[in-house]
Amino acid sequence: MANKQASMNDLNSYLFDALDKLSDEGLTDEELEKEINRANAITKVAEKVIDIGEITLKALKFKDDAMNADLKLPRLFSGDE
Repeated sequence: MANKQASMNDLNSYLFDALDKLSDEGLTDEELEKEINRANAITKVAEKVIDIGEITLKALKFKDDAMNADLKLPRLFSGDE
């Protein structure tokens, strides 16, 4: 499995691609149902990605507001090895 770090722009593209597929009037009922299921899965994953982004942003804001240059965030939030 590739370890590709996607950006919010990538996420936005995935969501709009799913929307484009759903709006294709040439889809059969079976194809439409398949695309709806795929779009639901993409949406659930996207929500989690956004949640993680919000938590990370809050952690960074906390660090900035702490006014302590030596404050270390847990590796989960900082990405440090």
